[in-house]
Amino acid sequence: MKNIAIILIIATTLISCKQKEDHSKENIELIEAYIKSVENLNSDAMDTILADDYIGYGPTYNSSIGKEDAINNWKETSKNLYKSIKYSKNRNIAVSIPDGENKGDWVTNWAELTITYKKDNKEVTLWANTLYQVENGKISYTIYNEADALNQLGYIFIKK
Repeated sequence: MKNIAIILIIATTLISCKQKEDHSKENIELIEAYIKSVENLNSDAMDTILADDYIGYGPTYNSSIGKEDAINNWKETSKNLYKSIKYSKNRNIAVSIPDGENKGDWVTNWAELTITYKKDNKEVTLWANTLYQVENGKISYTIYNEADALNQLGYIFIKK
């Protein structure tokens, strides 16, 4: 009888606990759609993928960009700078952080990117690691560092 009471208490506790919905699959699909829009140099798709309050960080610690400027920048660079962008060795992982400063659903993407530039047909290949926060089915936040691509293009970094 004692065992039955313990089982009932445990079962009731488990049933009454709310479990957070797992959106990992949908979040990864969203990031894959975003990557496809990058590979297709499609700025129009980004409008539906990025949240209205989107903020992108990079290439430097103190630089950021909002949705409208990010889309306009992408239109300009895809028209005038990039000939092509190809992701390979592409891997995504989704995680949900339940509380704290970084609370929310996150997807990180590791990939080898091959970027060909229009001006001189110069090609760079780099490892990219981009971090995305997903809220309500939209990308709300990204972090990306493009220093390796700039270095391969011959830019020199000078200490201030």
